[in-house]
Amino acid sequence: MLRPDRFCANVESIAPERLASMGASVAIVDLDNTLLPRDQDDVPASVREWLAKVQAAGFRVCLVSNNWHERAREVAAELGLPLVAKAIKPLPFAFWRALAILGVRARECVVIGDQLFTDVLGARIVGCTSIMVPPRSSYDLPHTLMLRRLESLIMGKSAAERASEESSCG
Repeated sequence: MLRPDRFCANVESIAPERLASMGASVAIVDLDNTLLPRDQDDVPASVREWLAKVQAAGFRVCLVSNNWHERAREVAAELGLPLVAKAIKPLPFAFWRALAILGVRARECVVIGDQLFTDVLGARIVGCTSIMVPPRSSYDLPHTLMLRRLESLIMGKSAAERASEESSCG
């Protein structure tokens, strides 16, 4: 339950071919510290390019975020992506809603995120494949930092170390 199917260096390193090889036709993607650093509004150009590449390959993307602030809606609107905010991950409700928005079954979806206890566990609960990426910044909420310490005890290594050991996500 607490092991992602794959570790990748960042979302930009995940090729559409990799998603397809995992049986996915859609992706549920976390926002904070997965697509952009927490509490930053500017989506990196490399993330925009990745989204365009994934969508051009026929994949649909839905953002699922525990974020409760207007910023999440603004970023989703700017990117033209559907959003399920206030997700309360890892509870399954937001994942089920995203799957309904995307019109697919869990086995056709990959969840991409930076946290073991929200993104990966949530993906496992609903039956999705998961990819874990290292957080984009070391800044985070106090409870998230505590969970990251627990993650390192369970995984033994950080997501970044695991990603550097695995083969390419291309």
